Amino acid sequence: MAAAPTAAATVASTAVLAPRPAPTSAFLRRTQATSHRHPILKCRRAGTLTPAAAAGGSSPSSAVFHGEVFVVGDNIDTDQIIPAEHLTLVPSKPDEYRKLGSFAFAGLPTAAYPTPFVDPGEESTRYAVIVGGANFGCGSSREHAPVALGAAGARAVVAESYARIFFRNSVATGEVYPLELHDAGAWKECKTGDVVTVDLGNSVLINHTSGKEYKLKPIGDAGPVIEAGGIFAYARKTGMIASKAAA
Repeated sequence: MAAAPTAAATVASTAVLAPRPAPTSAFLRRTQATSHRHPILKCRRAGTLTPAAAAGGSSPSSAVFHGEVFVVGDNIDTDQIIPAEHLTLVPSKPDEYRKLGSFAFAGLPTAAYPTPFVDPGEESTRYAVIVGGANFGCGSSREHAPVALGAAGARAVVAESYARIFFRNSVATGEVYPLELHDAGAWKECKTGDVVTVDLGNSVLINHTSGKEYKLKPIGDAGPVIEAGGIFAYARKTGMIASKAAA
């Protein structure tokens, strides 16, 4: 599913993603874990979204993600992303959130994917970006699927197309950016372990290992929601609902 394009204006200033001492959401917990455990993963995030910018429809999605890529094929379903036996874990509990990340992609067949997304005994992944084929996130409507990927430390999924519910859950939770490729075939040309950069501002995936670049479709209106950390964080930030402090 492609997100609707918006105005091209972006926020120029950026800030280095840093750990926060008292996370207040699953997104912030994952961000903190990533910055502590993965110094190789670099993330540059856009400036704060203002209510005026939100009302005007402009997107601040100029984030840049850099690191190793994990490559999967077509029709990766939610059972492969997070097997059903792990759905008893509650993402709002920090220890269970981290545990959920340790099981990300545990349902992939080892014959086809001998390299694990998360190494045995670890809670987080070395892979900043996931590249996939068509119909990524098909299957059940479980919200745990994008949460598990985000809890493991992934920042973006780049695929040819998405199951609608996975795309929606990714945006609603603010866990990962579900980015769509303009053309098919990237997952056949990229290899797990390649070093890549995802540049949202220029809508491009750069594979530094192979030297190839792939055009992405703009994230559009979904960008500010993910940037804020999910639908409720976005609603509070833009004044649609009262902030927790005000409540």
